[in-house]
Amino acid sequence: MNLFIDIETIPAQRPDVMEEIKANIKPPATFKKPESIAEWMRTEGPGAVEEAYRKTGLDGAYGQICVVGLAVNDFDPVAICELDWEDPGAERRILETLGCQLTDLIAPNGTFTTCVIGHNVSAFDLRFLLQRSIVNGIRPHATLARAAQAKPWEGDKVFDTMVQWTGSASVRISLDKLCKALSIPTPKDGITGAMVWDAVRDGRIDEVAAYCLKDVTATREAYKRMTFQMAQAA
Repeated sequence: MNLFIDIETIPAQRPDVMEEIKANIKPPATFKKPESIAEWMRTEGPGAVEEAYRKTGLDGAYGQICVVGLAVNDFDPVAICELDWEDPGAERRILETLGCQLTDLIAPNGTFTTCVIGHNVSAFDLRFLLQRSIVNGIRPHATLARAAQAKPWEGDKVFDTMVQWTGSASVRISLDKLCKALSIPTPKDGITGAMVWDAVRDGRIDEVAAYCLKDVTATREAYKRMTFQMAQAA
């Protein structure tokens, strides 16, 4: 069985993390004069804090999952999310729902015959899911744990479309570029990953969920092209 998965994440929602970021923002070392330092902190400091804060959305230690998209084989993808993302328990409920759905979808012995498929799934999605499961004290489903521990080239456990295309976990290709190369409709025609936090903060979690599902669908089509299960688009 093939399990296609994608996650969307947001920056840390803990006030102490923001305070730590603010405390550690400093001007470049070339700024020596107190008045120059003060001016930099006034004009450039807020932007530096915001930039550092947004980066926590890519860090499983502090960032949080806001949407999980998944699809089994050729079935329609589904999104797991919480409308009230500001609720401290929202991420925990997402992870619990994900575990329940996977338990329903995958038989106990099916863990060993299920391949988890995604774009940059080895280095990001699976690792982030595992880290946030640990933070929330939730044991991840055995299929996800098995795939997270697999090497990116162990194709019976995990198929990372980025790694399989580039041939290296250290070389990147965006899903957008891969889709364009394979004549697959790009999922990046509205919201992009860089816009997820703004959309969530504005209360447009439904748009983020829809974007996540498009990523799942595009990844599935890319996988089929890369494994010669789908003909080239005319």
